[in-house]
Amino acid sequence: MSLIANVIDIQRSSVYDGPGIRTTVFFKGCPLHCIWCHNPESQTLAPQLFYYYDKCTACGKCVLACNRNVHRIENGIHSINYHACQLCGKCIEECNAGALKISGYTMSIHEIMDIVLADKDFYEKSNGGITLSGGEPLMQFDFALELLKTCHHHGVNTCIETSGYVSTDKFRQVLAHIDILLFDYKITNALEYTKYTGVCNDRILENLDVAYHSETPIVLRCPIIPGINDTDEHFHGISAMDKKYPDLQAIELLPYHSAGNNKRISIGGEETLTDLKTTSHELAAQWLQRLKDLNCTKAKLEWI
Repeated sequence: MSLIANVIDIQRSSVYDGPGIRTTVFFKGCPLHCIWCHNPESQTLAPQLFYYYDKCTACGKCVLACNRNVHRIENGIHSINYHACQLCGKCIEECNAGALKISGYTMSIHEIMDIVLADKDFYEKSNGGITLSGGEPLMQFDFALELLKTCHHHGVNTCIETSGYVSTDKFRQVLAHIDILLFDYKITNALEYTKYTGVCNDRILENLDVAYHSETPIVLRCPIIPGINDTDEHFHGISAMDKKYPDLQAIELLPYHSAGNNKRISIGGEETLTDLKTTSHELAAQWLQRLKDLNCTKAKLEWI
């Protein structure tokens, strides 16, 4: 049986997910539940109803189309019972405003490769390629591994953005087919890591060490969340990584932005960090300077 994967989206001509021009495949599903996640629709593996509340005209066509009372409109306000939805898609077909969609769909390796290979000339001219992101792409390990192998067979440069939360045995298998690794380094303090992501970081740190000693080029990606990990302990931890792994390609600071909260509402979830605004350029520059003061030479800001 052909392998299939649950994906959220495929973005062509991406310039934020590794070197050059890339095609980024966003996989659905993640074993972490970071409180600041800006793609909360990627956390569950299954497809979900997604509601763009700012597009809704409260026309009521979705109410008439659904026989499970998922949609309700009272006084011009549209409410949704997400738990009752069976993703039949009838409401989406009737929504002329484009306010409803199903987030998540299945694709085969052949279908993804058709999209990837269409831009192969751009990869070759820009030193780009494909990036597997998410969610956590290694949560769908068999598919990710086969996709990476297929890309290499066609001469396409490969990259994965990962939390590193996967068995070390599986991680070693994919390293042989990765040309560059975007590895998340979220929180230095182990207890805080578990508190804010839901998992222990022991395995993650072990896999980072394995990747480094495999001589895979690594970019360390560090999301910085005010009030959570913008601490002296964490900045010293990032600097320590720079010293421990002197051949890192770069250390990217990813300033927090609040876009994830709108998405949480759109999938029937609740907002998190409600008092926290998108990071200003001035504050991000202060973070970068703190690392430079610690002689962290590879640190730079990356706005994504």
